[in-house]
Amino acid sequence: MPRPLGELEDAVMTRVWQWNRPVTVREVLEDLQQERSIAYTTVMTVMDNLHQKGWVRREAEGRAYRYTAVSTRAAYSAALMNEAWSTSDNAAAALIAFFGMMSAEQREALRDAVRIVQQDDSAPEAPVQDPVRAPAEPGAQAPPARGGEEESAARQERPGR
Repeated sequence: MPRPLGELEDAVMTRVWQWNRPVTVREVLEDLQQERSIAYTTVMTVMDNLHQKGWVRREAEGRAYRYTAVSTRAAYSAALMNEAWSTSDNAAAALIAFFGMMSAEQREALRDAVRIVQQDDSAPEAPVQDPVRAPAEPGAQAPPARGGEEESAARQERPGR
């Protein structure tokens, strides 16, 4: 479960999520400076910390990095809500209290989300084939087994292995 982001981490991640593209420290700095006085090294440290915590990935570009979000704000929010809910000793009471705090628009969004999840639950599941082991079509030969590190990496990428 992710810990809640700190104030400055949230300000940085908000920009990374909103822009939805690889960003540099300089871009984030310039945007943050419209709201507050902040040093380049502070933003660089925060973005490095977010990378270390797994919130962003980075790719070298010259002497700098471009940072990209690993997940969405919606996924982050959902994880926080799930953690808060799971710590309750009375899940139903916690949900009722939470729903009571919601605006009419939020309750409507909740109804829409429940409808979507219920539709997904009722859809028949398509059979899943293992792309490494299963033949692509009836009568086709399965690809040869991988060995060594490739097999280990492939096993880690496939759930249930």
